Amino acid sequence: MANPNDTERASARVTEANIHRLARTSSPAGDRSDAAEPAKAETKQRQPQDRKPEPAPPLPPRGSGRPAGRQAPRKSLRRPLLFALLPLALVVGGYFYVTGGAVMSTDNAYVQADMVGVSTDVSGLISEVDVHDNQEVAKGQVLFKLDPQQFQLALDRTNAQLASTGDDLRALQASYRNMQAQIDQAQKDVDFNMVNFQRQEQLIASNFTPKATYDAAKNTLQSAQQKLASLQQQLAGLAANLNGDPNAPIENHPKYKEALAARDEAARQLAHSVVHAPFAGIVTNVPSLQPGQYLAASATAFNIVSTDHVWVEASPKETELTYVRPGQKATVEVDTYPGQQWTGTVDSISPASASSFSLLPAENTSGNWVKVVQRIPMRVSVANSPGRPQLRVGMSVELSVNTGHERGLPGFLTGWFSTPSAAHE
Repeated sequence: MANPNDTERASARVTEANIHRLARTSSPAGDRSDAAEPAKAETKQRQPQDRKPEPAPPLPPRGSGRPAGRQAPRKSLRRPLLFALLPLALVVGGYFYVTGGAVMSTDNAYVQADMVGVSTDVSGLISEVDVHDNQEVAKGQVLFKLDPQQFQLALDRTNAQLASTGDDLRALQASYRNMQAQIDQAQKDVDFNMVNFQRQEQLIASNFTPKATYDAAKNTLQSAQQKLASLQQQLAGLAANLNGDPNAPIENHPKYKEALAARDEAARQLAHSVVHAPFAGIVTNVPSLQPGQYLAASATAFNIVSTDHVWVEASPKETELTYVRPGQKATVEVDTYPGQQWTGTVDSISPASASSFSLLPAENTSGNWVKVVQRIPMRVSVANSPGRPQLRVGMSVELSVNTGHERGLPGFLTGWFSTPSAAHE
């Protein structure tokens, strides 16, 4: 069996522990020692038979020592303030809702610029490349050159042909004038032979001349007339070779113009063997062109991107373009430059959706049909002032267009306001 003294000692320890715990929770830190000493004295005075285990009192809730009167005023003020601010918040939110909606925003927008593949319409070997990759060039700056030897030879040949054509035309004019002189002499011979033939005709009628003399005079007249007719035909041929106007300048003759055009074409090809920048911009993909490479006519050597003419190509939804019009002001924010803004103007809106130009447009009249919101391309011109960051083709843009059309009251409210007036009418 257990020893009664041990049981009493255990009960005393439990009672003493409970007293210490009550003293810690209900008394300040400075009074703990004072409360503990009388408790110890009381336990010492008790006899072992009087020491019985007592149930521990329930612990007070945490934080019960803090006075409750401090939180009561806060709770009493918070609720009225919330009820007072609720109408104000509703009024402010309603105001911003009614006056909002005037700005159309879209992130389906990208920077675009004039971009062209540099090429030339003549073929030849590359003799030199005067630019490097990503170099900024000015309008008219030399980009690369072709070997000019073949073009120079063609120009020399056409110059010789032009000079030869001019000499031929001048020779024709001289032949025409010579033919005119021969015709004048032939006409005189015809006139002389006509007088002689008439004289012989009178003498033969009086039998004063032999028949042979008369026949000779007649034959001579006929020969002179035939010669005159032949010379006149030759003169007409020369006049035709001289474009019907033998006295006109040779520069107006078709043959001379043809030779001159051939010479100009050769000169043009020689000039196009030196390729210039069509506009100010930045060249790219230049390493694809090297000296000694054969470049075919119309083949792209490299590309040039304009730095002067930049715009934003946006594709908003069709439901977002209700109040967007050309000429409205726009704000452009580029993802590459946070905090920077550009001003722009709506330049134009496409007359058709982007899907309308696809190779295989949707056939909504056959099969299953699902309505899809279409996107309409829109072009916004951007004013890029000097000193601003450079806008590059393909940069993502946040576009905001101020349409000036506020959202207004909801439909059910406008219906309520319009119903009494309609009934009164």
